[in-house]
Amino acid sequence: MKRSKWLVFLAMILIFSFAAVGCGQKSGSDSDADDTIRVGVNYELSGGVAAYGTTAKDAILLAFEEINAAGGIDGKMIEPVVLDNKSEPAEALNVATKLVTQEKVVAHLGPATTGATLNVIPVITEYKIPLITNSATNLDVTVDPQTKQTREFVFRTCFTDPPQAIVAADFAVNELGVKKVAIYYDNTNDYSKGLYQVFKEEIIALGGEVVAEEGYVENDQEFRPTLTKFKQSGAELIYIPGYYEKVAKIISQAREIGLDVPFLGADGWDSPDLVEVAGPEALNNTYFTNHYSPQDPDEKVQNFVKAYKEKYGAIPASFSATAYDAAYLLADAIKRAGSTDPVAITKALAETKDFDGITGKFSFDEQHNPVKEISIIEMVDGEQTLKTKLVPNR
Repeated sequence: MKRSKWLVFLAMILIFSFAAVGCGQKSGSDSDADDTIRVGVNYELSGGVAAYGTTAKDAILLAFEEINAAGGIDGKMIEPVVLDNKSEPAEALNVATKLVTQEKVVAHLGPATTGATLNVIPVITEYKIPLITNSATNLDVTVDPQTKQTREFVFRTCFTDPPQAIVAADFAVNELGVKKVAIYYDNTNDYSKGLYQVFKEEIIALGGEVVAEEGYVENDQEFRPTLTKFKQSGAELIYIPGYYEKVAKIISQAREIGLDVPFLGADGWDSPDLVEVAGPEALNNTYFTNHYSPQDPDEKVQNFVKAYKEKYGAIPASFSATAYDAAYLLADAIKRAGSTDPVAITKALAETKDFDGITGKFSFDEQHNPVKEISIIEMVDGEQTLKTKLVPNR
């Protein structure tokens, strides 16, 4: 081969090599050049609280399908990258690390629970990737408990624990007319312990009395001895700020021993499994605070319920609604940012005002928490009914 031809051939090889390297590179900061927007979806799709993660994931995918069908965001399609954290906080961190460092997502949705969300915050903060959780309600999720500073890259579409505990106490005293309450909480769970403490303080502030209280642990299955004590205490209502799998067993065993007082809880109750385990009859005269009600007559809510039911064959739970809101909120922020740069998206999220979601119209406060009404759900023959909506009194 002549020298001139060899030089041309070598130059062509170098050009193609550089092109291949450039095409292989992808990161959150340069994704503006792509025609897709990669979003991490880190949820509990198996394990102990898979019901939460699965319904959230389903709602997110529904929202992204709708957004893409309508033309995407400025012509770019959203590409969800879905991974299962197996209901394990340590695995949630592994998933987040993979999504950020290998999948090069520009934003992160999930996890569902407080413990898992707290576990992924270090990697989210290090790589400056915005995170929206739809159901982690503990205060520490968006505010560092040591520095008291708002976590710059963490947001949520659910209300926090204190407002729902405050509303629950208000409902117990002023709507149900009870004064003496017992509290049964999970003393190994930050979510449950936080609700317990605020509810107790608020009941006392409203002139009520906590006549009995006791904690259970994750592996407990027998609750009758404690429930018997509660029955003997003269409690007019039992507050259980826990997750559905334990709540169902506790209420079922309470009815077996003739403890027929009202039970009251929080958003952790919201799962079809609650009815399957406890039974419809046992759940009569029970209530819980929640993010929305599928019976809400609002047209936006009913359109969402219809679309979700048509796609998945089920009524969307509250965490479906908050996850759907999270997906649309993220899309709204990306559009307002005019960029897929994660830092620009974060800034747009923090500036959110009057976002009109399924769970109500809300803006973010200084701690990245949405300010909105709280629904009180009553269980009637196994069906959720909207009892009322209340605004926290402080």
